[in-house]
Amino acid sequence: MDKTDIKALDREYVANTYGRADVVFVEGKGAEITDDEGRKYIDLGAGIAVNVFGAADPVWVAAVTAQVSKLQHMSNLYYTEPCVKLAKLLCERTGFKKVFFGNSGAEANECAIKTARKWAFDKYGDESHSTVITLKNSFHGRTVTTLAATGQDAFHTKFGPFTKGFVHASAQDAEEVRALADRGDCCAVMLELIQGEGGVVPLTREYVDEVVKIARERDMLIIVDEVQTGNGRTGTLYAYEQFGFMPDIVSTAKGLGGGLPLGACLMGERVEHTLGRGDHGSTFGGNPVSCAGAISILERIDDKLLEGVRRKGEYIKRALEGAKGVKSVTGMGLMVGILTDRPAGEVAKAALEKGVIVLTAHEKVRLVPPLTITDEQLEKAVEILKEVIGE
Repeated sequence: MDKTDIKALDREYVANTYGRADVVFVEGKGAEITDDEGRKYIDLGAGIAVNVFGAADPVWVAAVTAQVSKLQHMSNLYYTEPCVKLAKLLCERTGFKKVFFGNSGAEANECAIKTARKWAFDKYGDESHSTVITLKNSFHGRTVTTLAATGQDAFHTKFGPFTKGFVHASAQDAEEVRALADRGDCCAVMLELIQGEGGVVPLTREYVDEVVKIARERDMLIIVDEVQTGNGRTGTLYAYEQFGFMPDIVSTAKGLGGGLPLGACLMGERVEHTLGRGDHGSTFGGNPVSCAGAISILERIDDKLLEGVRRKGEYIKRALEGAKGVKSVTGMGLMVGILTDRPAGEVAKAALEKGVIVLTAHEKVRLVPPLTITDEQLEKAVEILKEVIGE
C-alpha cells in the first residue's frame, strides 16, 4: 500500500481529529526513523516523549516479546507478576507507597483527582472540600474531567458541561493560589512543574516553594502531573526531585511504557489507603505486556543515563541560545521549548523536509528526543534546526 492509498483510507475511515504531516513512517532504530520511501529522519519528538529509549529498543523488544508469548492480558481480578514487580520498582525508586495503573496520562490524572477528592470526603464526611486548584496554561488531558482541570480557555468549549470543582490560578503568582486556598473548599493543588503543552514553561523554584507551603498550611494535597516530565525526561527520574519537595500524588505515563499504553498514579503516605475495593478500576491497567516493557525501561534509567540527559539538554540550549531567529530557549533536560521568529509550525514542516522530526507547543518548537539519542545525531539535528529557524 503506497502513501496515497494510506492517506485516502485515513481520510475515509479514521476520525479526522489530527493534522498529520505528509509522511508515512514504517520503522526505526533508536533516534533514526525511516519512512515508506526509505528516507531516514533524526527523531527529536520520540512519539511525544514516549519512546525514551528510541524506536525498536532491543531490550524493550525482548521484554515485551517474552511476555506477550506467555500471557498478553488478564483482568485485575487476578495477580500477574509484571504488574507487582513494576509497582514495587516504582515505589522503591521514588518513596511512594502505592501505585494504581491505567492506560494513559489522562487516566493517571483522573485517578489522582479521584484520590484527592476521596481523601477529602473521608476526612470531612462530605463533598465540601472537593475543589482542586490547577494553573492557568496547564494541560492535564482530554477527558471531560481533565479538560476541566486544564487551565486553558481554548479547551473549555464545544464539549460542555464540564466537570465542576476546578479553579485556576496564574502560574508564578502564589498569592492567587493563597486566595483560592483561603476559600476553604479546596482539597488539592495540581501542578505541572514544566507546562509542556503550554509551551515548555518551567515553574520557578521560589513559586513552587511558596505553593507547597500554602498547601501544607491549608492541609491540602499536592498533586504533580509528571505525564510528560517523568521517567528521566528532565534529567532526574521525576522533575519534582529538582524542586526539593515530596508530592502526595504523582501521575505519570508517556515514557513509562516505552511505547505501549501505560499510566500510573503514585500515592504517598497521606493517601496510600484512600482508595479501597471498588473505588476505582481499569480493564487494561497493569497489563502484563505493558508492565514488562516498563520494567525494562525503568531499570535502565540510572545515574549515567540521567547525567547524559542533563548534558545533552545543556548542549541544545548552548547551541540555540542567541542563534539567528531564536528568541528564547526554555525547559529542563531533554524537554526543550524554542520561541522563534518564524512560526513554529513552519519550522516543524521545514525541519521534517530536511530530515528532522520536531514538535510544537503553543507558539514554540518543542524537542523531546529519545534519552539515548547519540551526540552525533543530536549535533546534526540541531544544526539542521538552526538552519531552518534562521531562514
